[in-house]
Amino acid sequence: MLRNDLVNALNSLLNVGLIKDYCPNGLQIEGSAFVQKVITGVTASQALIDRAVEEGADTIIVHHGYFWKNENPVISGMKKRRLSSLLVNDINLIAYHLPLDVHPIYGNNAQLAKHLGVNVSGFLNASPDGVLQYAELDEPISLQVIAERLSTSLNRSLLIEGANDKLIQRLAWCTGGGQGYIDLAANNGMDLFVTGEVSEQTIHSAREQDIAFIAAGHHATERYGVMALAEYLQTQYNLDAQFIDIDNPA
Repeated sequence: MLRNDLVNALNSLLNVGLIKDYCPNGLQIEGSAFVQKVITGVTASQALIDRAVEEGADTIIVHHGYFWKNENPVISGMKKRRLSSLLVNDINLIAYHLPLDVHPIYGNNAQLAKHLGVNVSGFLNASPDGVLQYAELDEPISLQVIAERLSTSLNRSLLIEGANDKLIQRLAWCTGGGQGYIDLAANNGMDLFVTGEVSEQTIHSAREQDIAFIAAGHHATERYGVMALAEYLQTQYNLDAQFIDIDNPA
């Protein structure tokens, strides 16, 4: 498959043109003009690049790429090593940040809903780049049941604020570093807010607004969008696409 055809197809699928972001979405580093073997991963770390080289991949697709707003533009040290590895090995780097968070099928938030065992009811911040999804359950279930379900599904321990027996009927979530949305969730009457990270003030917000809170890990909550994209590329384009998980406890 031609690289440009793949990028155009993914840009269209993920509605890149409608979403404002903090980084360029789509092709970030140009490599091979032809795509045959794709590696997907959460972050374009050196470890992921090295694995792609070992696997003989010509393309890497990630959620966390490069060239972030306000990033130091100097190419040295870690950045030089990463870029050199991609360029020397003629590997394309394709990245999708917010477009991969919000997609209704392949997005990180849509995929996390499956691990929570809930169906998406809608968005609390309705817009093309709205990242805060919510669900209204038919019957309330305890915080402990939801937490155990999520911990088992993600295979990691959680940071939990709230009583185990607190009943949850309305919950909202945002993968990654979405802890700042807890107030929006509380203002909309949510019983629980789930995200990846936690800040010091998040716990006070949860306690004072009587909303349960779970931090399940930035990396852990954002593995599943790029994993779903790998499966999509296999079935839709018959590409050799493989998700590689570079362990990260944060």
